[in-house]
Formats: sequence, C-alpha cells, structure tokens
Amino acid sequence: MARVGAGRVGVGFPGPGCDHGPVTLLDDDTLAGSAVVANSAMNRERGLAGVNSYDRELGFNPVDALLPLVSVTGAPDTVAWLDLCCGTGRALIEAAGLLHAAGVADRVLVHGVDLVDAFDPAPDVPWLRLTTASVADWKPERRYDLITSVHGLHYVGDKLGLLTKAAGWLTDGGRLVADIDLDSVRLEDGRPAGRRLAAHLRDAGFNYDGRRRRIGRDDRGDVTLPYEYLGADDTAGANYTGQPAVDSYYRRTP
Repeated sequence: MARVGAGRVGVGFPGPGCDHGPVTLLDDDTLAGSAVVANSAMNRERGLAGVNSYDRELGFNPVDALLPLVSVTGAPDTVAWLDLCCGTGRALIEAAGLLHAAGVADRVLVHGVDLVDAFDPAPDVPWLRLTTASVADWKPERRYDLITSVHGLHYVGDKLGLLTKAAGWLTDGGRLVADIDLDSVRLEDGRPAGRRLAAHLRDAGFNYDGRRRRIGRDDRGDVTLPYEYLGADDTAGANYTGQPAVDSYYRRTP
C-alpha cells in the first residue's frame, strides 16, 4: 500500500456520508503530531487484569496465552509478545512481573511500542522492552508469538497497512488480536469500506467480529489487500468508544 507524501493532502475529499463538507487528509508523519493521537488517553492506564484491563478487552489474559507456549517451545527459543500502542505499558510491566514470578523470565520477551514516551516506571530487565516509536514506521527485529493492539488502531492512519505488516511479524502459528472499527476505514468518496472490506480481510486470513469490533489472525502470512492508503482525518470525532478517533481513507485497487 502506498503512503501519501508529507503534510496535509487530499483537500476536497467528501466527508462521511458526503454531507459534512470536504475533508483534509493528513499523512502519517503529520498525523503523529495530532492532538487526537498524541494525547489519546484510551490505553494509558489499562492494566493486565480486572475491570479496565487487557483481559477484559481482548477476551483473554496474555500471560495465560504465553505460559503454555513456554512449556512446549524448545529451550533455545524465546516466546515473545508484542503490544502495539501500549500506552504507559502498565499491563506489560505487570505481565513481565508475573512471568518472572513463574520462573520463565529467561524464556520470554514482553515488548510494547507507543508513540508517546510516557511509560510507567519499569525494571531494567531483558525480558521487558518498551519502545517509543510510531507504529507506522517501526520495524521489528524478530517475530512474535502474540501481537495485540488494544484500541490502538483507532489512532493509526494506515490501519490496513499495519494489519498486513503485523501478519508478517507473527511466528508460524502466532496469534494477532486487535480492536478495529471498520466504520473508520473509508473510501475516497467518504463511504465506509463496509462489508466488502470485511470480506477482503477474511479472504486474507483474518477473522473479524463485528459485534466486538475485534480482528484476529492465527498464523503468520504475507498479506496484501486491494486498498491504497490516501491519508487520515483527525477531525472525525468520537467513535463507538466515545473517544475522538481517526478515520482512514483508501482507494480500491484492482
């Protein structure tokens, strides 16, 4: 998928439903400086378990997903979890502590990436890594057994591009789980990409739960989707979470 050039692009695109006036699209570099993205509180304080937690949002506890892999994977390997748009990293820090208490810290890596360098205090240990970077540009040095993004895609410009890249970052048999609102993926005329996009995602090996607005994948894959990224709208307003989010615009390709 092509990335747009630097700055504000695509002036004159119709707004959602074609009744909100033209939309000025941002490229990913400009979007990274948006107040909606940089100041997002969506995932800042979420812990690993409890009421406001990864366990609740993902439907499972990542530690519970990692521990069985440690017992079946060969000793030279490291079982790794990558969390994109991890906020303060609170859940990852808690997970790293639990994995250490379980005696498997030397066999795991818990890795979080977030645009804003506002991580909670964390121990300087090799099994926990917190990286400040834009997920639009960041490139991993390894593959991961589990990749998650809890409400992070709401603030990403090229949402489909990140999903296709993340599919290739998985290990064979690895698992990807993320929140995504397909209503925020729009075509160049302003209409949501809708059911056809959901079908394309399924054809590419993803599973999508429309009720929970959750996307998943259960194996690594070299994925392409028939969409060209045009830019993002940071003035889209609140999505289903009640928080301001980002709409992403695409052109269908053959």
